[in-house]
Amino acid sequence: MSIQESIKIIPQNMPFGEIAILEFDLIGEKANKLNTPVMTRLQECLQELARSKYKAVIIRSGKPKIFIAGADIDEIKAMTSREQFDKAVNQGQQILNQIEDLPMPVIAAIHGACAGGGCELVMACDYRIASEATETRIGLPETKLGIIPGFGGCVRMPRIIGLQAALDIILGGKLVNAKKAEKIGLIDQAVHPSILMEVALKKAKEVVEAGGKKRKKTFKAQGLPNVILEGVAKGVVYSQAKKGVLKATKGHYPAQMKAIEVISKTHGMSDRQKALNIEREGFCEMAATSVSKNLIHVFFLTEMVKKQNGVPGVDVKGKNVTHMGILGAGTMGGGIAYVAADKGIDARMKDINYDAVGKGLKHAFDLWKKLVKKKVITQYDFQQKMGLVSGGVDFAGFKQMDVVVEAIVEDMEIKKRVIGEVANNMRPDAIIATNTSSLSVTEMAAGHPRPEFFAGMHFFNPVHKMPLVEVIRGAKTSDQTIATIFELSKKMGKMPVVVKDGPGFLVNRLLLPYMAEAAFLLQEGMSIETVDKAYVYEFGMPMGPFELMDAVGLDVCIKVLKIFKKAFGSRIEMAPCMDKLATSGRLGQKNKKGFYKYSEQGRTDGVDQSIYSELGIATPTNPLSVKECLERGVFAMVNECALALLEDKIVETPDEVDLAMIMGTGFPPFRGGLLKYADSLGSQYIVDQLEIYAAKGAQRLRPSNPLRSMAKTQRRFY
Repeated sequence: MSIQESIKIIPQNMPFGEIAILEFDLIGEKANKLNTPVMTRLQECLQELARSKYKAVIIRSGKPKIFIAGADIDEIKAMTSREQFDKAVNQGQQILNQIEDLPMPVIAAIHGACAGGGCELVMACDYRIASEATETRIGLPETKLGIIPGFGGCVRMPRIIGLQAALDIILGGKLVNAKKAEKIGLIDQAVHPSILMEVALKKAKEVVEAGGKKRKKTFKAQGLPNVILEGVAKGVVYSQAKKGVLKATKGHYPAQMKAIEVISKTHGMSDRQKALNIEREGFCEMAATSVSKNLIHVFFLTEMVKKQNGVPGVDVKGKNVTHMGILGAGTMGGGIAYVAADKGIDARMKDINYDAVGKGLKHAFDLWKKLVKKKVITQYDFQQKMGLVSGGVDFAGFKQMDVVVEAIVEDMEIKKRVIGEVANNMRPDAIIATNTSSLSVTEMAAGHPRPEFFAGMHFFNPVHKMPLVEVIRGAKTSDQTIATIFELSKKMGKMPVVVKDGPGFLVNRLLLPYMAEAAFLLQEGMSIETVDKAYVYEFGMPMGPFELMDAVGLDVCIKVLKIFKKAFGSRIEMAPCMDKLATSGRLGQKNKKGFYKYSEQGRTDGVDQSIYSELGIATPTNPLSVKECLERGVFAMVNECALALLEDKIVETPDEVDLAMIMGTGFPPFRGGLLKYADSLGSQYIVDQLEIYAAKGAQRLRPSNPLRSMAKTQRRFY
């Protein structure tokens, strides 16, 4: 990469005077990012500009969809010492100070992603103009990596947009579109992409003709509410921010609290260098935490998927999917149609009657209407997206389909019959994918006349929220079919993981022992509240195992447990209370009766205390420690994973396990994933603890042979 050509000064001789365009366009890279060579070259350019007689500078990107994506995460990952972090952040701060201190006005012309260091760079400019293109997103996502903005973001953003708006973006790690950025004052103007440079040049002309003075740095405190927030109510703002962070993170993500601390110390400080020193100290402190290292690990897991085709070692491209059919128009079918059409794919649902089709259409309609109400999309966007969704009771249009996703009742014989019928109404080279959560894809493929065009595409509920898609390979599935479903999943905004066919595939296979163990904890006298709170507040899961079972459906949990029992024999045990649960009529959220009570709105209304007597369990006395509750559930998953990964080869790498568990179950990202967490404890410790619990009578928790083997040789999953 020629760094001189990647960042260059382009003189522009305008009627109002000579100005400079400083262009970022990293040769050989899809994105502009701020690494050491880039920052060194940028410093050279800024020194040249400082000595020049240019009247104004416009900073722009030569990339079609990226302004500056932020700091180079590879460099951050490679740093191990506080001294390395301090040196890199100090260099970044000083270079952005040079932008702020240039003798002429600097205008940022922003098109595409402007995140992290990119956002901090434009905040050092005098004026900011951004394109209204959908790819233009501006903000500071650092807290999502367990760090805080370090190139002046904590210092400049509150000054530019006010305290409350800055806290909202920094604590949430948010990127906002140009319209929102304009509304909060982060940019001066949002314009159509085609006139971005024209408007930037016009702004340069205005400032030059007005004397070429730098913009005065002022706090955004216009109007009574902002004046109050920047003054007497500051303490209340910080207090509320801390409460909100603790509620959202349960104290597991320290970067947000550190950001509040840094902003509270630096906001309004007149000494820029002193403020930046405080910010740099906070950044270095956070970058050294295990939380940051784990969140960066998760970031690389998601980046890994972008570069894959789903078929390792095989140079095969998936077919482009523009038309997609969905069999079954329930909540799941409607959700699949929604995420497809939302990304520009023509989606047609088919069901056995128009009432069902109507429910599927309404589900998609309601999801988009919420976005219109929140002003995330316009009414025009809504109409365009809704126009891509249709439905019917016959196979009209199915000859056009590139892929059809089957999402009907979980019955093998019905699925086989329907799949054969659909295949006969499609092009011979079209693909059918089943959304099954528990049935064999290989067995189901027998219903397809061309099984090489058949695979699994397992979405998780609710489809519009859950990022994971398990792409399941049957015995006869072709490489191109897998690549097509893998690429389609990415196109729909999902994170695909390719898994081998097998009971429960990957995520459900690991979740079932976890949920089954919760039932044993209940049987042994632990209360539902105690167990769920331990997993949420102590461990960091988004919900506890009992709440999760209610969400999945108690009938589904019991059905899948029985499938596992049949597949894995004595290795799977069911607590006696689960048999009673099967005949209790409790289905969880869907009939508003489960471990918890539910209101008409579906919100949790506390534990249903009558469940204990109904299941023949004495009033809970909580005889076990929180540590034992957590270890039994989590280590049951690790134990099963050792078999699934190392023996059955359900997936190829620990990376795929961790990605699937985070994206499919909400396993705490700050722990890095199930196997990253297991490695942090060591296989020997996990085996020893499982032996202790098994010795108390829980034979199901005996360490598996692959896990024992790891412990003997002190091996790790990674």
